[in-house]
Amino acid sequence: MNLGFEKVAARGRRWLAQLFFGRFRLVALVVAVFLSVSLATRLALAFFNADIAVFAPQRVVGWLVIGCVFDLGVATFVALPFALLAWLVPDGPRSRWMFAPVALTLALLAFGGFVFVGAAELVFWNEFGTRFNFIAVDYLIYTSEVIGNIRESYPMPLLLGSVAGTAVLLVALAIKPLWRATEPANTTLRRRSAQFVVFVLLAVVSAVGLDDRWKDFSDHAASAQLASNGLFAFVHAFRNNEIDYEQFYRTLPPTRAAGVLRDKFSAAGATRFVAGSPLAIEREVVAAGPEKRLNVVLISVESLSADFMAAFGNERGLTPRLDALARQSMFFTSLYATGTRTVRGLEALTLSLPPTPGHSVVKRPNSDNLFSLGRVFAEKGYEPIYLYGGYSYFDNMRDFFSGNGYTVIDRSSLASAEIHAENIWGVADEDLFTLSLRELDKRAAQGRPFFAHIMTTSNHRPYTYPAGRIDIASGSGRDGAVKYTDWAIGDFIDRARAKAWFDRTLFVIVADHCASSRGKTDLPIDRFHIPLFIYAPAQVQAQRVEQVASQIDVAPTVLALLGFSYQSRFFGQDILSDGRINPRALLANYQTVGYLQDGVLVELRPKGEYRIVDAVSAAPLPLDEKTGRVLDQAVSYYQVASDAYRTGALKVGPLAPPSTVAGDPPRHSLQ
Repeated sequence: MNLGFEKVAARGRRWLAQLFFGRFRLVALVVAVFLSVSLATRLALAFFNADIAVFAPQRVVGWLVIGCVFDLGVATFVALPFALLAWLVPDGPRSRWMFAPVALTLALLAFGGFVFVGAAELVFWNEFGTRFNFIAVDYLIYTSEVIGNIRESYPMPLLLGSVAGTAVLLVALAIKPLWRATEPANTTLRRRSAQFVVFVLLAVVSAVGLDDRWKDFSDHAASAQLASNGLFAFVHAFRNNEIDYEQFYRTLPPTRAAGVLRDKFSAAGATRFVAGSPLAIEREVVAAGPEKRLNVVLISVESLSADFMAAFGNERGLTPRLDALARQSMFFTSLYATGTRTVRGLEALTLSLPPTPGHSVVKRPNSDNLFSLGRVFAEKGYEPIYLYGGYSYFDNMRDFFSGNGYTVIDRSSLASAEIHAENIWGVADEDLFTLSLRELDKRAAQGRPFFAHIMTTSNHRPYTYPAGRIDIASGSGRDGAVKYTDWAIGDFIDRARAKAWFDRTLFVIVADHCASSRGKTDLPIDRFHIPLFIYAPAQVQAQRVEQVASQIDVAPTVLALLGFSYQSRFFGQDILSDGRINPRALLANYQTVGYLQDGVLVELRPKGEYRIVDAVSAAPLPLDEKTGRVLDQAVSYYQVASDAYRTGALKVGPLAPPSTVAGDPPRHSLQ
């Protein structure tokens, strides 16, 4: 047995000797330094953790062994630039003076980088008790704030001096071996090529084989984090775009959180929840009246802040058509966007899901086959359509909508002659609406009701649009883009009014988010305030709806107006019924998620922190019976929603074939 092991070990040593032969010795030295720094960082984090539980024998073995596997995997990528250099430069005496300066410079820079990353991990661990995750990725967006926070929180001269000193020490220890590694061994290009191919294959194996779940060998959170590698965790977080809510945010016992939400949905009357559902709030929605198979056109408008409109006090005359529509529509005056980006608005309008921390579900993995507004329409015999003025691969929109049963149509469906203006974001809104009318006419000709979600782009920098449409020059700024978008929507309604299907169509117009999210607080509610219109002059009585509501409430409200009964997994509510009894809004800005109710704004932040403020003045409020109740409700919404996505409770099975619509049912007034 021992003899067999010795043979295997001997073969392994010979293989490594062949792999790191000649100038590839440089690669071996760099990898050795990387692995040493990674191990030292892991040990430093373990001692810094001040949790004796991580040193339990079974945990130590786990985070050391699994950690070494992650380190080796990352090392295959660290090795590639040096392997490439060793392969490209001829291995002869004359080329040493070309090879050595470049090799030594790269190696020294790499050593400094290894130490800097280790120091950054210690700082991050001190703040969050974890390896790099989406919070670290998010810091790339807010570099000014992050650097300022670090400068104010840590002794920077000491910290940077320590990093520099450690890097210099590594260089001093490695300079002689590095110099010797540049000595020529007179290897052939063929041999160097074979060595380089092995390094490439090792990197490919690491990219395919490394699995973040390996670190979860223990229920002990710190031990699981120690088993990971900082660079690997960073890349994984960048690709997965989410933060583990339960690990970083305030929570309630799961049964308590579910109970709080059930009480919220039961506030307007008896609610029949689905027994045995993986989602505690899955419930039967029973319509109060007959079903109305009307067409629905949902227009989510780029960056349409409420304060652009005269209806909310703007005196610059930017939205004459929308202001006129507001007087003819069911006009919601206290609606709040869930986030600050288009994908957040699409998530809320499509999934009726709270804005869980991190990126929108639209950009996350496993975002297909979710319970959605399109799903409900498809089950009623409609074809869900998503129309976008840009290229739908942007922000993963194509994969998200097609993966959830929508037919996706974008600017690529327009011929060049049909485009009056375009920029990097998309075609002019009028061209998108022309495309939309063409597609809607096709569906109407089939005798089948349609649901179309249209996403505009013109109200976005560089603010360009066709000349001659409005009295503000193209490209001159935001005001012009807002006024052009207003004109384009009005023109679309005018053209739609000539269609035979117009009187049997609900036009739902809502912003995706506001034009700016800057304010004195993380969640300045005036920077989340957006308009919502439901316009259907033959179907919907014009009125103002004043109660506070959220983008996640749009889908349930539209379905209620249509008289649809369905089994719901939505976190939103019908604004016109439940919303009158339970007015509230959910909003978020990357890491901070918020909940607005009864004049109280709760902000939930990483590390389990929270802040309760007056929604208008932003003055801190004490934790008392009222604010404590709002805090529990805030936690429940986000905790249950995050868990539902993580566990797959929002997933649904494949759709049955669409039912055949026989004729056009009688018109039912929604008045």
